[in-house]
Amino acid sequence: MSRPWIRKAHRWVGLFFSLSLLMSSGSGVLHNIMSRTQAPPPPARPSGGGLDPAAIAVPVAEALGKLPPSTLQAVNVRGIGDEPWYQIYTAESPKPQYVNARDGRIDPSQDEAYAAQIASAYLGGASVRKTDYLTRYNSEYIAIFRVLPVYRFDRDDSLQTRVYVSTTTGSVTRHTDRQRQFEANAFTNFHKLGFIPSKDWRDLILTITTLGIFLVSLLGVILFFLTRPKKR
Repeated sequence: MSRPWIRKAHRWVGLFFSLSLLMSSGSGVLHNIMSRTQAPPPPARPSGGGLDPAAIAVPVAEALGKLPPSTLQAVNVRGIGDEPWYQIYTAESPKPQYVNARDGRIDPSQDEAYAAQIASAYLGGASVRKTDYLTRYNSEYIAIFRVLPVYRFDRDDSLQTRVYVSTTTGSVTRHTDRQRQFEANAFTNFHKLGFIPSKDWRDLILTITTLGIFLVSLLGVILFFLTRPKKR
């Protein structure tokens, strides 16, 4: 290889891929800022309003008998609105079913009520309103949060606070507001090219730019050895 050709390739390839390098380094700085300005992920902790064991009068088998025949997967006992409820997961139902452990009544609305209770308790008893129910990820609740489905609840305050709640885990899976989301969006756009809607195109461009940075570095190493001073 001739030195002029390597110098020219190193210069132009480096110039072409420098934008990607600038975006990556900029997102790295932003990530450090976010680690200090944003609170850590919500802790996993028991949810519900407490349970009185003496109030559980309906056995699990009897509660299951009140539902259509199905394949049982899991049963949890949840305290919702000062009452004990069986949260029942079956293979045939996409959402959990709720049977009151005190009197045996069935109430599908308890899933949303339970989610609202979790959201309000997490925000110190604040009033919240449901604004969405997600069964797939979107631009704000992205795949790194892992848990689906989730409810979104908003608190009508100056920060535009919102939380995402899973009734399966019984916890808040994400807490954000206007400022936090601005930082998160900036990081996603710079680091992951989140402004490109297609994941396939996004992955392809990220692969090409990363490969280009590798090529620039490799040319620089080759150029270093070709241009080093010769020993006398």
